[in-house]
This record gives sequence, structure tokens and C-alpha cells, in this order.
Amino acid sequence: MTRSYDHEKVDQLLKSAKSIDDITGKGGILQEMLKKTINELLKVELQDHLGYSHGDRSSKKTENCRNGSSSKTLKTGSGDIEINVPRDRDGTYDPKLVAKNQTSTSDFEDKIISMYAKGMTTRDISKHFNDLYGTDISPTLVSNATNKVKELSKQWQNRPLEEFYPCLFLDAIHYKVRQDGQIQTKAAYVCLAINADGIREILGIYIGNAESSKFWLSVLTDLNNRGIKDILIACIDGLKGFPEAIEAIFPMTEIQLCVIHQIRNSLKYIASKDQKEFMKDLKPVYKARTLEEAETNLDALEVKWGTKYGLVIKSWKTKWPLLSAYFQYSEPIRKMIYTTNIIESYHRALRKVTKNRSIFPSDESLQKMVYLATVDISKKWTSPRHNWGQTISQLSIFFEGRVPISL
Repeated sequence: MTRSYDHEKVDQLLKSAKSIDDITGKGGILQEMLKKTINELLKVELQDHLGYSHGDRSSKKTENCRNGSSSKTLKTGSGDIEINVPRDRDGTYDPKLVAKNQTSTSDFEDKIISMYAKGMTTRDISKHFNDLYGTDISPTLVSNATNKVKELSKQWQNRPLEEFYPCLFLDAIHYKVRQDGQIQTKAAYVCLAINADGIREILGIYIGNAESSKFWLSVLTDLNNRGIKDILIACIDGLKGFPEAIEAIFPMTEIQLCVIHQIRNSLKYIASKDQKEFMKDLKPVYKARTLEEAETNLDALEVKWGTKYGLVIKSWKTKWPLLSAYFQYSEPIRKMIYTTNIIESYHRALRKVTKNRSIFPSDESLQKMVYLATVDISKKWTSPRHNWGQTISQLSIFFEGRVPISL
């Protein structure tokens, strides 16, 4: 048995709507759709409990039967609604969708939000409910349920931050977003920190246009305004002007360019037939035990490849002060900062969630999705980094007076 809301009636109501309140307000279209959906789902639940559909006496194998319904008021994101909870004669039916003592739709909406956070689209969720209960729920209704996340996302994005973070990783991940009738590439600027306890923490996600140092400056300004006073080390890619943007807000922060980003960018300009040999000669540079050894190996790389790939070698030489910052530290700190792999791992987790969405309908939709995914992903971030006690102790020596004594 398949049930659904009345599509034609919804279309008529939408056409007659004169304001947003006619859609989302008390007695509005979304409220009526939610009421209809819950009532239908409760009927399906009772049908499953009894084992036969309404009026189908031939399939009845129980003395128990339907026994009318009782009304109940539920609080929803669109206001209160009156629903009809069906009863059975034996009193053995216990509603799961709306429990006996439940007075709001938060559980119902939370189920929708949980599926949304796992990467299901609004249409996926609608289909899932159809497959599970044999009834439709509108993708618009699903979207409305997830809209409660907007305020949570806003609060999270504006929450106060700690004054001190040992390490900050900054990178952007790109998505397609529809804007003004056109498809544009937008950047989600991600700030991932290792906090004083050695645990990963996303400080903020900012949606902007194609990645630029100017936008990063606004991001860093916001982090500062939210309470951050000091960051020991910032790990970034080679975006032009990025180090200067950090220095403008956090002048005492050590900058480490991501070595892996530099390698990837270099290989773009190396002929495929030379890449294997070039990498063999490059590895002793960034894997060296000391700065002096690394610089000797970089000079050797220039002697061998400088004529053929002068542009690549020049890039390494020009950026070397920021690429080589990690050599001054011990192995635990080196492994933590010489690459932004820690944030790329987070990006991979995001892509798993967002892979079903080739295009987002708006910046707001993208922000909502990334926030929900981040909350879900970060639930696993409960343990400090390996040997964190040793790492923070060494950092307190390297950056004397800047690591809080209470640590």
C-alpha cells in the first residue's frame, strides 16, 4: 500500500500563497504537509503492527483491530500541529515515530537531519521514507526540517575560541554552486587546529569565491575577533600573499608551507618521462635529517635539473625559507607540520559525504551540508595526537613564554 500527500493540492496552495508566512507560518503549506505525512506514517505503523491493511479482512490473522484515534498536539519548526494517533483494540500498539510522551517533532526531524549529514540528498531521504513506510514525504519538507540547522551552524561559526592554539592548518575545498542562474566554483575555506590538548578541532568554515589571500585575511581577522590571540605555527599551501595575510593578523606565528603541495605543483612542470628520476633526486631534499643537508641536496638538484627545469628549481629556492621551517624541530613536530595532510584527510571525509551533490543550489545549502558533515566527522576526534605530551613540551621550549603554563 502506497500513500502520498496530494501533489495537486500542494501545487494549488503554492500558487495561492501571497507571502512566505503562507508557506512556512501557522497553518501554512509546510505545516499541513508535515501533518499529513506524520498521520500517514502512523497509519502505516499500525498496519505493520496488526499485519493487515485497512478493510482487508481476508489477510486478518488476529483478533486485534483498529479502534479509532486520539488527537495530539506536536510542536514543530513551523508551529503546533494537531495529529491523529491511531489506536488498536488490545492497546498493544506503541507508536515509534511519535512516542506516547513525545510533544515535538524533534526526533522525526533529527532522523532526517542525521540522514542529511550522512550525505543523502533531500530526494534520497524522501525516497528512503517511501521505501521504509510506503509513503511520500516531500523533498521540500525534508529541506524545511534541515533548515533548523541554520541557526545551529551560525552559532557554531560564531562561537568564542580559545586564546591559544599550537598549530593551525588552513586550506580550501572547492564546490560547484548555483548563483544568479549560473554555476560557479566556490571555495569552502577551512580552519583546522590542533588545540592545547592535542585534539583536532575545526574552528570555522567560510564560503567564498575562488581561493584568494584577501579572503583568507578576512577569515584570519574573524578568528582573531572570536578570541584567538596566539598561534605558534600555521601550515598553508603556496598561495601568493597567504603568508603576508597571516603575518598581518598574527605577526608572531611561524609559517610552514606544505611540502606536499610544493611537490605536486612542481610535477606539473616536469615531463612525465623525467618525473620518476626527478622525484628520486628531490626526496633527499625534504627528507634530509638537517637543514644543512637539505640545502646541500637542493644545490645538487639545481646542478642536475636547473637547466632543463629552471622554473621549478627557482620556485623551491624562492620559497625555501618557508618550506624548510620544519627542519628546526624534532621528528614529532616535523611530522605534524611539514604537510597539510591532516586537513586533506578531513577534505576526503567531506567528499565522501558530498559526493552525491555535483551542484549546490546556494551558498547557504553548501554551508549547511558542510557544517552537518563536520559535526559528524569530528565526533571521532576525541584523542590527542600520538606523543602529544612530548610534543607540547618541546613546543614550550621552542616558543618560550608563549605556551600557557597551565598546560
